[in-house]
Amino acid sequence: MSKKSFPKPSDLPVPAGAEGWEKLYPYYLVFQDELKDKENEKFWFCDSQHWPTVFKPFETIGAEYAVKCLGQYNARHLMIPNANGIEFRVHLGYLYMSPIPVPDDQVADRVPEFQARITHYFQNWDSMLEDWKVKVRGTIDELESLTFNPLPDMVPMADIESGKAMDGSEILLENYDRLIALAYRNWQYHFEFLNLGYIAYLDFFNFCKEVFPDIPDQSIANMVQGVDMELFRPDDELKELAILAVELGLQEHFADTDDAEGTLAALAASPGGERWIARWDEAQDPWFNFTVGNGFYGHDKYWIDHLEIPLGFIADYIRRLDEGQIIKRPTAELIAEKDRIVGEYRELLDAEQLAVFDAKGGLAATAYPYVENHNFYIEHWTMGVFWRKVRELSRMLHAHGFWPEADDMLYLTRNEVRDALFDLVTGHGVGAPDGPIGPVYWPEIIEERRAMVAALKTARPAPALNTPPESITEPFTRMLWGITTEQVQSWLGNDEDTPEGTLKGMAASPGVVEGYARVIMDADEISEIRQDEILVAPVTAPSWGPVFGKLKAAVTDIGGMMSHAAIVCREYALPAVTGTGSASTTIRTGQRLRVDGTKGTVEVLDDAAPATAPATDTADAALVAP
Repeated sequence: MSKKSFPKPSDLPVPAGAEGWEKLYPYYLVFQDELKDKENEKFWFCDSQHWPTVFKPFETIGAEYAVKCLGQYNARHLMIPNANGIEFRVHLGYLYMSPIPVPDDQVADRVPEFQARITHYFQNWDSMLEDWKVKVRGTIDELESLTFNPLPDMVPMADIESGKAMDGSEILLENYDRLIALAYRNWQYHFEFLNLGYIAYLDFFNFCKEVFPDIPDQSIANMVQGVDMELFRPDDELKELAILAVELGLQEHFADTDDAEGTLAALAASPGGERWIARWDEAQDPWFNFTVGNGFYGHDKYWIDHLEIPLGFIADYIRRLDEGQIIKRPTAELIAEKDRIVGEYRELLDAEQLAVFDAKGGLAATAYPYVENHNFYIEHWTMGVFWRKVRELSRMLHAHGFWPEADDMLYLTRNEVRDALFDLVTGHGVGAPDGPIGPVYWPEIIEERRAMVAALKTARPAPALNTPPESITEPFTRMLWGITTEQVQSWLGNDEDTPEGTLKGMAASPGVVEGYARVIMDADEISEIRQDEILVAPVTAPSWGPVFGKLKAAVTDIGGMMSHAAIVCREYALPAVTGTGSASTTIRTGQRLRVDGTKGTVEVLDDAAPATAPATDTADAALVAP
């Protein structure tokens, strides 16, 4: 019997130990009983593409930055005719979204405003984008300048003589507010060009569908591939460092990269090591401001703070080079394939159509790199600095006894943190012998919240909530998240054409391969990936590029043709199926899979996974090259 609906929020069981989880988050981020009827009328999908794990209370700030700023560019800045922003809620620790349509009677009035605004951007793209980089880097510099120093026992005499009339606590409070405001500023910049990149591609996409009704979505995506993207620079820097290490004969020094300090010292003392270290130092700024996660969580590990991570990737590249593997992205092949596809379709057009095709394709190619490049500047670089400053503040308050572990501030909401700061500066300012109240107030609450978060992590989220619409037409939802009418019905089990044991998703990157699955639920697990495995995950991160060369294919739970996972896989010529809904929870490590990135299917070839994934044979090549 076919299913018509996903569960309602209230239908989902609360994991044992997570009772009362709602109090973890601000009231405006959770479903309200008083609004149950209205909220149950809306279709909500889980955005595990950006937030694949449970939020600690402070971490919701990233979702608030991102979703609000995405919405403002749709609804207030660009006046996109058919797309406002997105409502969002946290349910059982995961983020759910519901796109807001533009009322039919308002669409026509928005068209001229929309056209005027995007025309200005596209006519001034290069200069405005250069200004954008200046704005973003300036904000990052301001973030770096913030400090959270302990308060002085005594105001310096110089402050008395100057009439400053402050005790230093104002800097602490101002810097916390400034930290929030600066990160928020860069998130507003984040979306200034992003939706324009999507719009340019969507315009080209729609034109292609109009003049070539049978053209595969994948062929259109291939027409803009092979571009030089700054998002790939961190990975490219590691590859260059690996090549240089082999050239200088330094391979032996990469045997224990977990000891970063020892590895770097041994390299520096070796013949040729000085040259390598100089290149290493050059690569770090800014390209090591990169996380193995996605930048939305306080636990994300950044290369610049954990040098063992880039050193480990370099060691793996060195191993592959010594085995005779090619480690660089196949950019020339991608460009050749792009040119072939573009050429074939150009030949089918008359002169008038060809002019439009070239103009729209050229605009899409110009705007397309930003769709990924912004990710380095905001999610990685900006958020890397943001979380570093959050940790500095948390550890300062930890030193004052506010919580048991150094990073426990993540278990407070951002407004609770400000209350804690007022508590600290008040206790300090009045000279209270017992100090602030926080050390007796927060530890018990934090332990309770720590247990709740751990309990929430024991359950995976439902892919969606409530009854889906008959047709999903909102373009960004389809293109970015892969939430299509067909895919939603597949999640509900209503796709009668898909055989048992097969998952259907988005045909994100072409090619057909067979191999063993490696299920990865967290970025910290990517070191477990072996040569020639098929990666299965809720979502991949662009920063997983250093392991993509080891993979045969990638499969994700969510993501459309313009998702990070899809774009990155195409640029690495890696077959990929995105938006399966449940691959990470239904497939087990070690199961043998057949992944068809051309058709968008994943077939489980055996019924049971071995206890450990079998070692794979590098000679077990792709059945069909991507």
